[in-house]
Amino acid sequence: MTVTSGGRRVGILVVEDEPTLGEAIAARLRAEGFATHLAADGPSAVRTAQEQLPDLIVLDVMLPGFDGLEVCRRIQAERAVPVLMVTARDDESDLIEGLRTGADDYLTKPFSMRELIARVHALLRRVERAAELGAAAGAEPAVGTGFHPAAAPRAPRPLRFVAGGSGAGPRVLEIDPAQRRVRVGTGRDRDEAHLTPTEFDLLACLAGQPRTVLSREKLLAEVWDWLDASGTRTVDSHVKAVRRKIGAEWIRTVHGVGYALEAEPAPEEPAAPAGP
Repeated sequence: MTVTSGGRRVGILVVEDEPTLGEAIAARLRAEGFATHLAADGPSAVRTAQEQLPDLIVLDVMLPGFDGLEVCRRIQAERAVPVLMVTARDDESDLIEGLRTGADDYLTKPFSMRELIARVHALLRRVERAAELGAAAGAEPAVGTGFHPAAAPRAPRPLRFVAGGSGAGPRVLEIDPAQRRVRVGTGRDRDEAHLTPTEFDLLACLAGQPRTVLSREKLLAEVWDWLDASGTRTVDSHVKAVRRKIGAEWIRTVHGVGYALEAEPAPEEPAAPAGP
């Protein structure tokens, strides 16, 4: 089976300094139908990403030259690409730092190839869904086809929430599914929060049922397409990353269960006054 996108084979860059493990990962990905490229250190990883333009990167943290965090920073500064980070360190601060640099998901060594493949497919599905939604939102009529954007599904409107218990000048959280943008602030003065694709999907999932507690297992299934509860720490780490970017008051932890968006739908905003 060959995995394709837009008529071309989907490419994955594997960055791993242990030759045996790197070759094993690449071989399994090839067996799944992906085109694969290998890099064994930081500088060659950045160079290969620039040359091959992979659709996804499986990135080890501990690398010679410079580490995977720096690799992620440099690659994401030039081109947004989904990153599955692999680390031998189980320290939560390291995992949070990986998400902060632009990684979308992570695996802790040792891991099974089955889990790695499942996460690769899930991450690619999320990216594809985001691209389809963006295309629908900006659809233009095709000459001679009779197609018009009005006939296409209407792009969802932005969701707006106010933090529970807010007094004068409540903080507003705006989530735009069509543009996949998040803004937070008071009144109309809102700053953009730069979320990774996975962080956005997690927040959007919580926003779909505000004030409803969603279990870690449900979030894994809905956001990661992953049905094995062994990945619940992934949820916790991503929630912490989202809180850091939008503010801790928006997401409530229910210990032993999961998380909820602690917010109320915001009232409709009046249209901005027209200029002179």
